Amino acid sequence: MQSDNNVYYPGPWDDWERRKPQQVGINASRLDEAIDFCIAHETTWPTDMAAHFQESTESHNQVIGPIKDRGKINGLILRHGYIVAEWGDTKRVDMTFSVSKSYLSTTAGLALDRGLIKDVHDKVKDYVHDGGFDSPHNAKIAWHHLLQQTSEWEGTLWDKPHYADSQGGQEPDTALQEPGDVYAYNDVRVNRLALSLLRVWRKPLPQVLNDEVMDPIGASNTWQWHGYRNSWVTIHGLQMQSVSGGGHWGGGVWISTQDHARFGYLFLRRGRWQEKQILSKRWLNLMTTPCTVKPDYGYMWWLNTNRQLFPSAPETSFYALGAGRNMIWIDPEHDLVVVVRWLDSEHADELMKRVLAAVT
Repeated sequence: MQSDNNVYYPGPWDDWERRKPQQVGINASRLDEAIDFCIAHETTWPTDMAAHFQESTESHNQVIGPIKDRGKINGLILRHGYIVAEWGDTKRVDMTFSVSKSYLSTTAGLALDRGLIKDVHDKVKDYVHDGGFDSPHNAKIAWHHLLQQTSEWEGTLWDKPHYADSQGGQEPDTALQEPGDVYAYNDVRVNRLALSLLRVWRKPLPQVLNDEVMDPIGASNTWQWHGYRNSWVTIHGLQMQSVSGGGHWGGGVWISTQDHARFGYLFLRRGRWQEKQILSKRWLNLMTTPCTVKPDYGYMWWLNTNRQLFPSAPETSFYALGAGRNMIWIDPEHDLVVVVRWLDSEHADELMKRVLAAVT
C-alpha cells in the first residue's frame, strides 16, 4: 500500500498514466497469462440481451426497463493507481447488473455523511412518508436492514411484489421474518431503498452520484443510470425517475470499465480523491462491516470474510459484483483494483489467483 504522501490520482477521463507491469512490481509474463486466462473464459451469456431475458422462468419476469446488448469480455488492472493492463474495449458502456447496488449504497453513504440520514439504525418510516413503511411489519425496518438486504420489506413496487425475485428464495406464501433476522437477495427491496433515498435527497440519484462522486473523480460523461418506465414519482411538483439497483428487469447503471475503475480506486483510497474526502472513512468502515447473518456481505458490497467468497484473494478484499460476472475487485493488501466484464463466474477465483501470482 502506498503512503498517503505519495499517492497518484489520474486526471479526468483518459488522462490516466499507464505503466509497465515491472515498474509497479508485477511480473509481466505472469500477468499476460492471467489476462489470457480471462479472455479464454468469457461468460456463456448471449450478446443479444433480449434473448437472455427471454430465458427467464420467473413468474414476474416482464422487463420494464431499458436493456442493451452486451459487449465482449474486457478488463483493466490498476496498481498504485496506474493502469498496468487493459484488454478488450474498456470504454464501451455496458449494463452492469448488480454492480449497480454498490453505486446505490454510495448515495446512502453520502446521505449519512451530509446528515440527511442521522443514523443507519434509524427507522426508514421516520424519513419516508409514502406509505411504504406504514404497516406494523415494515415500520420496524431501518436503513441498516435495507443496505444489508435483511429488511424483509413486504409490498409491491413498480408492479413487482416483494417475492418476485427468485434469488431470495421466497414464494408468495413464505412467512416473513423480523427485519435483521435473515438475509435475502431481493431486487424489489433494493429498489425500495432506491426510492427511499430519492425521497431523502429530493433529487434524482444519478444527479447525486454525478455531482458528489463521478465528476469529482474525473469520470467520463458516458455512464447512465436507468429506472423503469413505471418508476416515476412527483417530488416538489417535479417528475423524477426512481432508478433500479440492478438490471434484473432492465435498467440499472450502464457504464464503462474505465469509469468502474475510477469508482473502485476511490474506495481503494478510502473515499479520498486528491485533496477531497468524498466519502467518510466512517462510511467505508460501515459498508465493509460483515452482516451478522451473512458475513460475506456488507452494505451492498461483497466481502471476503474468512476468504469464504474467493479463497485465492486476501480476506481484506471487497467487491462490487453483478450478473454476467461484472466485477470490481478492490484489494487493499496489494494496492490493486481489477475490473472485469463478462467473465464466466466459475473462473473468477482462478483469475484472482493468477493476478496475485504476478504481483512480486
